[in-house]
Amino acid sequence: MATLLVQVARDQPTDQAGVLVNPAVTRGSTVLFPTVDAMQRNGQRRYDHEMIYGAMGTPIQHQLETAIAAIEGARHTQIVSSGLAACTTPLLAFLSKNGHCLIPDSVYGPTRRFANTVLRRFGVETTYYPPTIDAAGLHAAMRPNTQIVFTESPGSHTFEVQDIRMIADVAHEHGARVMLDNTWGIGVFQPFRHGVDISIQALTKYPSGHSDTIVGAVSVADEQDWHVLRDTCIQIGQLAGPDDCWLTLRGLRTMGARLEKQSCAAIDIALWLAERPEVSRVLHPALPSCPGHALWERDFTGASALFGVVFKPEYGVADMTAMIDSLTMFGLGASWGGYESLVLPTTHGITRSCPAPADDGPALRLHIGLENPNDLIADLSAGLDVLSRRTMPQD
Repeated sequence: MATLLVQVARDQPTDQAGVLVNPAVTRGSTVLFPTVDAMQRNGQRRYDHEMIYGAMGTPIQHQLETAIAAIEGARHTQIVSSGLAACTTPLLAFLSKNGHCLIPDSVYGPTRRFANTVLRRFGVETTYYPPTIDAAGLHAAMRPNTQIVFTESPGSHTFEVQDIRMIADVAHEHGARVMLDNTWGIGVFQPFRHGVDISIQALTKYPSGHSDTIVGAVSVADEQDWHVLRDTCIQIGQLAGPDDCWLTLRGLRTMGARLEKQSCAAIDIALWLAERPEVSRVLHPALPSCPGHALWERDFTGASALFGVVFKPEYGVADMTAMIDSLTMFGLGASWGGYESLVLPTTHGITRSCPAPADDGPALRLHIGLENPNDLIADLSAGLDVLSRRTMPQD
């Protein structure tokens, strides 16, 4: 993967001309043609990487699409304006009125809100299923009008690993498409080898790698699905800007090195946290103690540096807040995948159809950046000391 990330979608020198290592940013709206016939012929090639109109893509968008398709193992990729747009655009493209969509209970919160508001208003019904559902349960959840089975593996905040291969087999048996939010698994999970029809990415995360772009991607394996997706994006004006695409393509070149270093540090820190007396459990699929570890080991070739920590129930939200506020090396903010370490409380604001375990305490999500892991552990250790002192008996 590291070699692919460096070599894919790059201009090549010829006998007549050299090329720059990085492509130029191609901005523009109007595309000029020499004749009416040429303009009409180009207009009919909207499924190819042809210059038709700026809102349909310029060479920099097309190069990023080529790169993401190669990484995902897809036939085609469409760049969109954000990770959330990558979640919602295929739902608009492949669901119809009176249709039914299955979504895991662990899904990214904004995707849930979109389903509960926009899709409902359009006459689409959504059912939330347990992310660790088995084949019998999924067969029972399918309906004659089920059009999409949405998956997110690992799950947002709670990090359940789904059996994508089984889900795809069951969904296809019932004539439904399988859609996967593969943001956590970029570069370490090959969705189309496991039966996925539509894979989505928030390129804002590791591909960009510097927390300064908002970009998404939707990839498909089937040519007809590509036509439906591409037409939908054209009709609703869905595209990312050229500058964001350029920054993402540049960041992509170093993603392999960053992800390897960050994921190794994350596993070390997760193992350290698992031994702390304040911690109930660590939600990291690469840890043998994590319930989804066997599936992760079977299907993934690596891990992200994003994971969750659940604390013991004697600690309250105020204790967790004091601990987070004491940290000096972890930024408090949304998103992840950049070079910096982040922390986010996850106890509140997470909607689930199924109740959480009664013995769970407050939780947080950690993203491990490129800092020295020993410095991060020292910072977390000091924060956990703050947490422990708040529950000690007072003289």
